[in-house]
Parts: sequence; structure tokens; C-alpha cells
Amino acid sequence: MAFSETPDSAILRAEHLGRVVGAKVLVENANFSLASGEILAIVGPSGSGKSSLLRLLNRLDEPSRGTVYLAGTDYKQIAPRELRRKVGMVTQRPYLFAGSVEQNLQFGPLQRGETLPPEAVEKLLVSVGLEGYASRNVANLSGGEAQRVSLARTLANSPSVLLLDEPTSALDDASKSGIELLIQRIVHDQRLGCAVVSHDTAQARRLAARALLMERGQIVRSGAVEEVLHA
Repeated sequence: MAFSETPDSAILRAEHLGRVVGAKVLVENANFSLASGEILAIVGPSGSGKSSLLRLLNRLDEPSRGTVYLAGTDYKQIAPRELRRKVGMVTQRPYLFAGSVEQNLQFGPLQRGETLPPEAVEKLLVSVGLEGYASRNVANLSGGEAQRVSLARTLANSPSVLLLDEPTSALDDASKSGIELLIQRIVHDQRLGCAVVSHDTAQARRLAARALLMERGQIVRSGAVEEVLHA
């Protein structure tokens, strides 16, 4: 069931956001906001620009026009590494570094000269349902476990926004259900803003209270998830 409590404040706002590569328009004039404590679904047919829009939100791709405001600050004024710490992304397939689960969780903090104490590592693992996994080799994890580690690694950077690009499409139904519940709980408990790209309209209904529908690089409808998907 989608979390529907009224969000407490806007954390991210896209204004006239667009990206053109050569003659191809990937995203055109995207305008929307994302609130703390909210899960926003981004839906639409294949090739409609969903993932392209998501990648613009933390400058993995550079916009050709427009910008994004993070907590009121133009994100072009934020160093890219710091921006991607605050606006973390989890992709469809978890790309984990060779080694232990703990080494993966330590990666982000080490990039800014910090080391997570063992209790902080364990707290992260408990938050994603992987208590006691710190010393496990990532090569021995199941798909669902690897995706949970990927999420924990993103959370180790203390983000204010989570970007999720088809985070369960490579998982079986049982793992998918567990990840969905985990996402809802973390967004609720940590008051994160969360934008999730999904081709699965049933998943969008389960996760989100609000949705954007994209077609040919444009947001053609936005609003309550049931209204958008029914239309």
C-alpha cells in the first residue's frame, strides 16, 4: 500500500529541465517537485525518457536547459560529488565492488575522508534487513541481497533524495516485494524524497501516492497515482 501521509516540505524541484543530444530530444521542459517523505513514480512506455529524466536529477547527465533546485539551491552551484551524495541513485542492477559488504558501505564515506565505525555499518545493514552481513563477500549474495547492499551503500552517504531506476525489475517476486516494503519504510522513517522509475504500473500503485507520466520526453500528465495511471 502506498505511503500517503502529507509530505512535510519540498526537497527537490525541477524547472524547465531538458536534454538534447544531437537532433534527439531526450527530455523536454520537465517541471515538477518532490517532497520529503514522498515517493513519486515516473512511468511511461519504453523510450519515453524516464531514465533520462532521472539521470538529470543528479547531473549524471547534464541538462541542455533548465535546472534543479535541491533544498532551494541551484544544483549547478553544488560540486558534482557532493550533489550525488545528497541525491543518491540505485540502478536496476546493483553494481557492487569486489570484496566484502562492509567495504562497499565504506566506499562513499572514505571518499570524503571518513570511516564508518562498526556500529554504524551494522545499523545500516539492520535498516535494509541484512543484520550480520558485514563480512560477507558480495560475490556470494543473492540478487535481492545485492540490491539491499546497493541501497545501504547509497544510504551510507546520508542522502536527502533517493533516485531509483527500475530497482526491482531484475528480481523475483518475493525479492521484489521485500525491496518495495524496504523502500517505503526507509523513505518514511528517514523523511527522504524518492523518485522511482518503473515500467510496472502495479508497482507504481503500491509504492507511490503521486506519479508523472512521460511520453516522447515530455511529462504529459502528473498528479495522484490512480488518476495518472487510469488516464
